[in-house]
Amino acid sequence: MDPIRNPYAPGAGQRPPELAGRDEQLSTFAITLERVARGRPERSVVLIGLRGVGKTVLLNALRSSAVRAGWGTGKLEARPEQRLRRPLSSALHQGLRELGASGPVFDQVLGVVKAFAQREAGPNAKLRDKWSPGIDVPAVSGRADSGDIEIDLVELLSDVGGFASDVGRGVAIFIDEMQDLHPEDVSALCAACHEISQSGLPVLIVGAGLPHVPAVLSASKSYSERLFRFARIDRLPRAEADRALVTPAEEEGAAYEPEALEAMYAVTGGYPYFIQAYGKVVWDAATASPITAADVEMAAPIAEAELAVGFFGSRFDRATPGEREYLRAMADAALALEELDDTESVPTSEVAVVLGRKPQSLSPARDALLKKGLIYSGERGRIAFTVPHFGQYLRSHA
Repeated sequence: MDPIRNPYAPGAGQRPPELAGRDEQLSTFAITLERVARGRPERSVVLIGLRGVGKTVLLNALRSSAVRAGWGTGKLEARPEQRLRRPLSSALHQGLRELGASGPVFDQVLGVVKAFAQREAGPNAKLRDKWSPGIDVPAVSGRADSGDIEIDLVELLSDVGGFASDVGRGVAIFIDEMQDLHPEDVSALCAACHEISQSGLPVLIVGAGLPHVPAVLSASKSYSERLFRFARIDRLPRAEADRALVTPAEEEGAAYEPEALEAMYAVTGGYPYFIQAYGKVVWDAATASPITAADVEMAAPIAEAELAVGFFGSRFDRATPGEREYLRAMADAALALEELDDTESVPTSEVAVVLGRKPQSLSPARDALLKKGLIYSGERGRIAFTVPHFGQYLRSHA
């Protein structure tokens, strides 16, 4: 098979040639945009799921849908070491520019965005220490610049939403890695969403993050579950996984034998990232079309070796020796359980049993892994890997 014509795209956040299995989410979001534009009540949206299920890809697809609907959009990626003011200001600046408006009122709103951004440096900061979001108009004093992130964000999004409503458009802000937001920023975001929802303003927050994002939001504001519609993004069912492989291949004049598709689903588990990773390697390894089960069997070790380095290994390398020991114990504890839930979570007490330690002594390693995003806690006393098949990798390679 010609490697130059290989259609598969296993890059992080890179849109696959066929976005299979996400039609329902795209259709629902299109309805949400139209309802908000007409002043109908709707909740903001948060996509949740493990790494490798295509949350970022879907988030970008939803943003494209908003652009086609005439909305102004901006995107940011939350980071544990960064607060929300600067990246959100940039995203809002971009969203407002996309509205294509101008005039004194538009400049006023941009001035509020600028004031919100610059307040991070403090009221007495020197000019060289004040970050500017690239907005040419002067900062507006007395609006969204109190220094209290909750008060300021409510005022900021209220002004942005009011302007968008006046011009008959909407603004949507897309936030990736939402679980990495600072707790105070999460609280402020919930308060702002509450305010704009009550006011009926055309502003949407569309987030994506790990499965414990609902718990993060709920810990901040008890009413958060009424502000957001959580959409769980999971692995693809067999028919959609086949579609993700077959459609791109057909566009290049190639095909799969039924047994090959069955073998591909067995090794990928239906996870979108794995489908693209194995698809790319199998295509390069196959000598001719149709691709056979023998081609999959021959290429699988190559794909597994690449994933072991780039997908699994890069994450394992971020852990300290003590944290790696904890990760291995999680994998062994899962293997010992008679039944696993959908997330393959394990009790923290079982991890302690595997290591022969008291649970309290393992808290530092567990907390560090939670902060690094390698594991998450969906419910009290249980933990799970944020990466599918990570336990299998640990048992085989680490």
